[in-house]
Amino acid sequence: MAISLDKLMGFSHKAVQVREDRMEVLAGNLANANTPGYKARDINFQDAMRSAQGGRSQNLTRTHENHIKGNMQGSGELQFRINNQPDTGDGNNVDVQVERNAFLDNGLRYQASVEFLSGKIKGMKKAVTGGQS
Repeated sequence: MAISLDKLMGFSHKAVQVREDRMEVLAGNLANANTPGYKARDINFQDAMRSAQGGRSQNLTRTHENHIKGNMQGSGELQFRINNQPDTGDGNNVDVQVERNAFLDNGLRYQASVEFLSGKIKGMKKAVTGGQS
């Protein structure tokens, strides 16, 4: 009987990819907290996982011809964050506290996803070796 690794680890692996992509987006928000006109972005994890389950990848839209083309594997649509704070006058809507909290929460969830994936790999290794380490 053949074991399908994609069925066994597919969801967990995709979850790690989406968490990693979200980490990059949140880090970009924090890095641009003082950039005039910058709009905070985020990835909706549930939408991203639905998209990843369908096997689609999301291409990023470039806002300037000098920007590097990007492709976030398995990520849902990149969305702009709703303004939670009063307008600062420079058009930037990054709330550093919100971004920091989202970054920390995503980091913890990323670590949990990696640990879960690691446990699955250890279980497969144990099954293949007959329980001998």
